[in-house]
Amino acid sequence: MSAIDLGRFRLHVVADGGFKLDGGAMFGVIPKKMWQKAKAADDENRIDMGTNCLLIEAGDDLVLVDTGLGDKQDDKYQRIFAYEAGARRLPDSIRAAGFAPEQVTHVVLTHLHFDHCGWNTRLDPAGNPVATFPNARYFMNRGEVEHARRPNERDGASYFAWNWEPLIAAGIVELFDDACEVVPGIRAEKAPGHNADMCVVTVDGGGDGANRAIFLADLVPTSAHVPIPWTMSYDLYPLQTLESKRRWLPRLAEENWICVFEHDAANPLGRIVEEKPGRFAAVPV
Repeated sequence: MSAIDLGRFRLHVVADGGFKLDGGAMFGVIPKKMWQKAKAADDENRIDMGTNCLLIEAGDDLVLVDTGLGDKQDDKYQRIFAYEAGARRLPDSIRAAGFAPEQVTHVVLTHLHFDHCGWNTRLDPAGNPVATFPNARYFMNRGEVEHARRPNERDGASYFAWNWEPLIAAGIVELFDDACEVVPGIRAEKAPGHNADMCVVTVDGGGDGANRAIFLADLVPTSAHVPIPWTMSYDLYPLQTLESKRRWLPRLAEENWICVFEHDAANPLGRIVEEKPGRFAAVPV
């Protein structure tokens, strides 16, 4: 995918290969008869999931938003989630964009579920998890770290401490609360619903909305999830998801922002349109 110039920034979508999740879980109360028109299910009722991370050229800085699945899970785990065999993984996607992992200066995590922070670390020859991006500072929401350390029964299986604890121990993590400006113009901000402290990341290249982008993480995981009621069963706080969508979608539509849909295997980028009052949809970029 070609780079996108956004004012003073240049954006690259860098992926970590596909995987699959249950379609019913991904669309919650929406009937399969409706959602399968947008995302076809396989014979196990699973839909294709992307791992669209965002690499941002910001002057002398190189900012990475989320880090995909990683490669530390064993074969059984990878089979359960149908990791895409032979796919280009995130470090090679970064290289294909013209950069080396060592050039990344900032890594911003929207949250710490396994499919969003897997390449935070890699295993060294001795089998110890170490930073994949050794010259970067890692930015994490404080509340999300606290929850990841003591998750509940609902989402405990999504957290693996080797994705963040070695980085905290190494002193290369910056914790923030409600919001954080990572570098001028790039901001992480809480958008609760999927969990209490998940963040979206905005990129403001200056000028009007056409020079702004938002990485929506699991607030709007695919382009099919743009309509306000289309939420996931994975959301811990679905009513807060609705409120977060009501807050963001009108602005994104009115100002014509570029949207990154992290888990859309077919359409990682789009813009939001308001088809009628309160009814939103995505159109490809």
